[in-house]
Amino acid sequence: MDWQGQKSAEMLMQVLLVASAVAAFLVGYAMADFQLMLLVYAGGVVLTTLVTVPNWPFFNRHPLKWLDAAEADRHPRPQISSAPATTGGKKKTGKNK
Repeated sequence: MDWQGQKSAEMLMQVLLVASAVAAFLVGYAMADFQLMLLVYAGGVVLTTLVTVPNWPFFNRHPLKWLDAAEADRHPRPQISSAPATTGGKKKTGKNK
């Protein structure tokens, strides 16, 4: 799943959960049945899980182009020096010296 696919999966998840919550509330209110409301919402959660969790092809429309190993060897990662970093903070000055 690519970055845009993750974003769209999250947005789709939020929309489906809110829609199933609204639908569950309306069904539960109309039928005056709390258990039915919970079952409708649980069905919405299962549907949302089936739509957003698997790596469906429409979540892979923008694949990342990785650097091949030969190109990565030509550009090594920067090394972190072991010298202590200077804080560069302000001097403490007080009125009473």
